[in-house]
Amino acid sequence: MASVRAVLIDIDGVLTVSWLPLPGAVAALRAIREAGLGVALVTNTTSRTRASIAGALAAAGFAVSAEDILTAPAATAAHLAGARCALLNSGDVREDLAGLTLVDEEDDGAAAPDVVLLGGAGPEFGYAELNRAFGQLQRGARLVAMHRNLYWRTDAGLQLDAGAFVAGLEAAAGTRAEVTGKPSRAFFEAALGRLGAGPGEALMIGDDIESDVLAAQRLGITGVLVRTGKFLPEAVRRASGSPDHVLDSFAGLPGLLGLTH
Repeated sequence: MASVRAVLIDIDGVLTVSWLPLPGAVAALRAIREAGLGVALVTNTTSRTRASIAGALAAAGFAVSAEDILTAPAATAAHLAGARCALLNSGDVREDLAGLTLVDEEDDGAAAPDVVLLGGAGPEFGYAELNRAFGQLQRGARLVAMHRNLYWRTDAGLQLDAGAFVAGLEAAAGTRAEVTGKPSRAFFEAALGRLGAGPGEALMIGDDIESDVLAAQRLGITGVLVRTGKFLPEAVRRASGSPDHVLDSFAGLPGLLGLTH
């Protein structure tokens, strides 16, 4: 695959699970960097800031910095700059949401939020919080989701994510969420822009066949699905397309690229 000069890499389920490195992942990323390929870590993780993610990956043995990472919150901040947002998210990513005015409690009148902004799900997604968001949508706020992943894998197994709640609010409020992280076209284009690469020069590797792989392929990026993380055979069977390549894990990517490590 001599035409590839930029590699977009999902983190959770590809490099790590619960922030522990998957077998061979550290060495594989090192080989990709040593080959001179551009690297961007692209993630829908909304529980940590870019700096926190970089710290967790460094502690796991990966040589990365915050500048290597594009998160859904960072992309959201750029997209919604200046908006008043009612944020519902598990984890504190305010540092990466600079430029937004975050409304912690329901305001009224002219101070009402422009946007109901959903991040990753967790205990914060209770009835009162979801019902408040529903009310804000009824009063005219836009619904924006950093992602609509249905689940992710931890060391305790698959866990429910925000996509289920996004779908519920869409149905109840009669609206459609705008997605700012993967699989949005703008998110992938931002990652390519950082690396100065075109779609035909890039590869995306992830464990989510729809949001990671097929979304990238629709832009002309080579897609690689790994059988780790949230990978499920039934998800592949019911997917809207087929991945360009399938690997057992990220450790196999240098071999696919014709590298040695």
